[in-house]
Amino acid sequence: MALDELRKKIDSIDAEIVKLLNERYQTVIEVGRHKKNSSGIFYVPEREKIVFEKVAALNQGPMSQTTLKAVYREIMSGALALEHPLNIAYLGPEGTFTHLAAVSKFGHSVAYVPKGNIDDIFADVHNGRADYGCVPVENSTEGVVSHTLDIFVNSDAKICAEINLRVHHSLLSKFPMKSIRKLYSHVQSLSQCRAWISEYLPDVEIHECSSNSRAAATAAQEPDSAAIAGAFAGEIYGLNILAQNIEDNPNNTTRFLVLGNQMPLPTGNDKTSICFAIKDRVGVLYDALLPFKNEGITLTMIESRPSKVQNWEYYFFIDLLGHIEDEKVKRAIEYLRPQTQALRVLGSYPCGDEAQ
Repeated sequence: MALDELRKKIDSIDAEIVKLLNERYQTVIEVGRHKKNSSGIFYVPEREKIVFEKVAALNQGPMSQTTLKAVYREIMSGALALEHPLNIAYLGPEGTFTHLAAVSKFGHSVAYVPKGNIDDIFADVHNGRADYGCVPVENSTEGVVSHTLDIFVNSDAKICAEINLRVHHSLLSKFPMKSIRKLYSHVQSLSQCRAWISEYLPDVEIHECSSNSRAAATAAQEPDSAAIAGAFAGEIYGLNILAQNIEDNPNNTTRFLVLGNQMPLPTGNDKTSICFAIKDRVGVLYDALLPFKNEGITLTMIESRPSKVQNWEYYFFIDLLGHIEDEKVKRAIEYLRPQTQALRVLGSYPCGDEAQ
């Protein structure tokens, strides 16, 4: 076919795509009416997972699965906006990795509300000012975000989804690298890029910032300055990427949680998070973990935090593979509960995709 004919074919296909998308969205509006009259829950993580799996199975190429998922992420984001306008609270300011994680989960068609601290995100979800919240919980290099775990002790927010985000750092600036005299970044990012900084910017004046987004905003205003942050922050603050993927560990990944007020249904590939309080004694952790071993349940995270009420009392946080409605998970938790002073199921939710 001649080039003009190929382009006409693409135009015809585009017209059909737009027609079908609008048919899909008209159906979405009807779905939204049903949800409003029944559960009132518009974001359904388990349904989202099923849709992604079904369209991935239909894809015969040459489109990559990554491209297909990105397209459907935005199609479903538009559907959420039509069903019910959503507000998503995240740890701001704009351009943070938490912001990027939230967008990767909910797409660009919902409203995002930056918050100054993690406490405010929990509070907004609890009070209904936000439909959902996105918070960091652990990093493969730095470990858990202890403050996030601590808030769960006294919060009724439920975990309804998780996001695994590969953290890539870039050198961002409006100026060429040879003219850079000041470097702004968060202390963790500086630590994660230490080898690259030593090799390529050994003599720059380093300034620590409260967030990488703040660093990018500062670098955008000051001459001969640069920031280490994500490319997403560079887009928001109008900075050029001088070097990308400059982190020392290319597999550096952060896990984020989506907070809400619902418990997703089982999908067959789920994770459950619990926390419980126990008094310190010989063998107490062994006894607490034994029911999971006996039921053949895989644990993916174990963390302890002091109760802050009495010395030598701790809260333990456990992530396990399985849903709270699975019989073996029920049995393990029923066996554990009498051994604890308090036990809460923080959420059962679909396992997040592997970080890209």
